[in-house]
Amino acid sequence: MSITMSKLRMGARELEMGGSYIAEMRDSNDILDNPEALRQRLAEDGFLLLRGLQKRDNVMAARMSILKNLDANGQIDRSYPLEQGYVAKGGRGAFLGGSKQLTRTPEFLGVVESPQIMGFFNKLFGKTSLTFDYKWLRAVGPGDFTGAHYDVVYMGRGTIRNLYTCWTPLSDITLDHGPLAILQGSHNLPKFQKLRDTYGRMDVDRDNVSGWFSNDPVEMVDKYGGQWKTTEFKMGDVLLFGMYTMHGSIINEQPRYRISCDTRYQPADEPVDERWIGENPKAHYAWNKTPAKSMEDARKEWGV
Repeated sequence: MSITMSKLRMGARELEMGGSYIAEMRDSNDILDNPEALRQRLAEDGFLLLRGLQKRDNVMAARMSILKNLDANGQIDRSYPLEQGYVAKGGRGAFLGGSKQLTRTPEFLGVVESPQIMGFFNKLFGKTSLTFDYKWLRAVGPGDFTGAHYDVVYMGRGTIRNLYTCWTPLSDITLDHGPLAILQGSHNLPKFQKLRDTYGRMDVDRDNVSGWFSNDPVEMVDKYGGQWKTTEFKMGDVLLFGMYTMHGSIINEQPRYRISCDTRYQPADEPVDERWIGENPKAHYAWNKTPAKSMEDARKEWGV
């Protein structure tokens, strides 16, 4: 896939695409029909990029249902076509998931619980899979981004070894539109071991610590190793990774929403984190209910 820009902003840093800190991620479509090779690739890279796994028409249907909702709430600039998702004056990014009805529509579930994605995980696990009932849906506004973090700190009470996040873009996403970035090596490089043993054992509800580990992608590479990987995405692509794969996002430089969702999948016969299942998942019940400890203070205590 062609790369259309060379400078990316991530946190407070500007990174050169193709340089020592960030480069193009490889896809795994060449081994899509080989579950053992997919498992080996996950162990090696910490992620799988799969092009065109979902049906593009299904993704577009989900996207339009979300844009119509944003439009009804005055968040869309209608001087442009609705499907382009331009942010209205005064509009801002929003979390649209959880108990909100947007994540329970046939259009949305037709993507995140499609035969394509459930069938893939059944094949990957070699057994029946399930997906959390709670879905994380986001409309990321201009200037917004996600800091570097492990997902285990948010959902580590069930199985961990066989729990995966699947990030699904609900639009075509160029490099200046805020794609996800993976820190390749963060799940297995030796220098990350202390980080995995401290931050990686945190539970945000139990410990009430802010969840992002760092907003400095350069610090992460210089201190721990690895290399950030990202790419441009098309509707239908998915990116999946494990609980100990550090990830964040590029800053959205466009005046349009970057709409995407995070969903979680695991074998149906393994323990499930009770916060994220059921008709009305309880979700985070203690985190940020009182002032949270800063990650800066927590890192000093951990020595990382």
